[in-house]
Amino acid sequence: MAEGPRGGARPWPVRLREGDVLLRPLRVRDSRRWRAVRNENSQWLAPWEATHPDEHSLPPSFAQMVRSFSREARAGRLLPFAVEVEDRLVGQLTVSGISWGSLRSAQIGYWVDRRVAGRGIIPAGVALVVDHCFFTLGLHRIEVNIRPENAASLRVVTKLGFRPEGLRRRYLHIDGAWRDHATFALTVEDVPGGLLPRWRALAADAAEERALRAERDAERPRT
Repeated sequence: MAEGPRGGARPWPVRLREGDVLLRPLRVRDSRRWRAVRNENSQWLAPWEATHPDEHSLPPSFAQMVRSFSREARAGRLLPFAVEVEDRLVGQLTVSGISWGSLRSAQIGYWVDRRVAGRGIIPAGVALVVDHCFFTLGLHRIEVNIRPENAASLRVVTKLGFRPEGLRRRYLHIDGAWRDHATFALTVEDVPGGLLPRWRALAADAAEERALRAERDAERPRT
């Protein structure tokens, strides 16, 4: 590529951590755990899964996928992260379509094990990745494209303050058909202090609210 990360920053491999949430390179030896999580969540993930327009096209093996991802990552075009919580693989977060030059943009996609959904794992991961892309790599814009029916993913970008930018008609081939996607984005000017501090403040507020709710529940007379 003609241009790359600022100051010679190495885009890959990299590990990012926030509390119990770790983002680290997806590895070939993750195959067994990755497949197990995917199989256990197959019905939950199916409506949001990318598919190939050619129904006869065979998907790559896990090893082929990881090796392809690794080549793209070394070239500075992709950041394929495994999401871990307490040393256990629970999902995947990928920064794709990294462009340099006058665009300096990328896209984020993610999935997570349903059993740990709602615990702030993906919002923390997205905040980590956005700050890495903006302040270490020197990208300018990050976008997320979500099916309008995907309420869980919409909550992630809403919590983090991504800006809605409209609807892309029949944008991606998902679950066997071309599907509309809502586009959300942030530029570095939107988060001059970083996205992670914003997420930490939101998480602290949520924790305080849960504590107050628990206190109120404990004070209610029991019948």
